Amino acid sequence: MNETSKQKLPVIDALHEALEKNNRENVKTIIATLHPSEIADILESVPGREREELWSLIDAEIEGDVLSHMQDAVRAELLEHMPPDEVIDATKDLEADDVADILQDLPEDIAETILQSMDEQNRRRLSSVLTYPEDTAGGLMNVDVVAIRADVPLDVVTRYLRLLGKIPLKTDNIMVVDRKNKYLGVLPLTELLIRDQETKVSQWMEEEPYVFVDTPTKEVAKTFEQRDLVSAAVINEKGFLLGRITVDDVVDVIQEEAEQTLRSMAGLSNEEMFSPIITSTKRRALWLGIN
Repeated sequence: MNETSKQKLPVIDALHEALEKNNRENVKTIIATLHPSEIADILESVPGREREELWSLIDAEIEGDVLSHMQDAVRAELLEHMPPDEVIDATKDLEADDVADILQDLPEDIAETILQSMDEQNRRRLSSVLTYPEDTAGGLMNVDVVAIRADVPLDVVTRYLRLLGKIPLKTDNIMVVDRKNKYLGVLPLTELLIRDQETKVSQWMEEEPYVFVDTPTKEVAKTFEQRDLVSAAVINEKGFLLGRITVDDVVDVIQEEAEQTLRSMAGLSNEEMFSPIITSTKRRALWLGIN
């Protein structure tokens, strides 16, 4: 048993005891102290009956975040019992790559209902992700990117960010592109804050590593590890900026690879062997549904 599992045991025991005593308020109190990723880990660790009870007590506002951190099999089990309206509410504020993962675990009719509930902008974002295989940089990327040109002053960038009102989560750099949207580099947020606002982006931008959209996720993870990256631009073969990948997405890849290795050591069933093909087919079907 690893250290993370050991650390979860007291929490799982406390939740189990509260459920046994039907102390729902105590369960909610314990859950409220946990990060969505921790809740996802616990849901994966408990038996099915307790999992359903715990899920029913999770605040609706964090359901989407919890689902996005969950392994496919457990997530699919929970989604099977969720009405479409609840799934729509849970996914409405998630990033496009997370929504794509969740949609693939849903029956086609419910997935289609959720797609139809989206506005045109979000449908386009989702379509951009679903275009690419799940095990490539394109399938991993988030298309919500703030991009600026190299020839503008920093004060223009500052005003632009204020106008946006918010920036994508885990943004450490602002992508820099030319007028045709070709990727040039990044402007670190620290530079934007400390440099003379009358100077231009080109003076402070940096040439950060990027990954091509068809790069296998294993190679993406290796690049992040070797270069100690927090985020990286995703570009196509012509150099156009398509999106970005953040380190939390890469951590998920590393974790899935480790778990896949353990499963292969134990022996795979035919169903498990063919699951990547099924996923790719479902991904393609969803993309066709959008377009």
